[in-house]
Amino acid sequence: MSNSRTIVRQAMVTDLGAINDIYNFYIENTVITFDEQPWPISQREQWFSGLHKSNHRILVATLEDRVVGFAYTAPFRPKTAYQRSAEVTIYTNQEALKGTGSALYENLLAKAEENFHRLYAVITLPNDQSIGLHKKFGFAEVGMLDESGFKFGQYHSVAILEKRLA
Repeated sequence: MSNSRTIVRQAMVTDLGAINDIYNFYIENTVITFDEQPWPISQREQWFSGLHKSNHRILVATLEDRVVGFAYTAPFRPKTAYQRSAEVTIYTNQEALKGTGSALYENLLAKAEENFHRLYAVITLPNDQSIGLHKKFGFAEVGMLDESGFKFGQYHSVAILEKRLA
């Protein structure tokens, strides 16, 4: 928790509408996610149920009781040998105060140490803010997928960052 007004906590079913609104903004307006169609709430509920029943975590940041960001771990790849690795994801909205992303990751990474050996972030480029946040928390770039995604009429490259856990 980075400032006295932002609270980081475990996500609840009642947060899913706000989480979905934040994510759908990025789908419709950015290349940060390669999803191209907004998620219906039913898809978000299914996502939550799947992660909630596993050893993955979903956290939200709230400001005056409004969700302004979320972060989570998810399976890195579906094959069972990858179960000690996870992908991390973070999104905030325009209302989030400076430091919200750091507060989310501080909490998420502390909990990830309990279940995982490696964490991966997959970041559409350019995105200096996200690269900087991940490097601040000990992630290092380990790969690049050149022009691997096509959205809004052009190709986009993706960086893969890794964090080694104890």
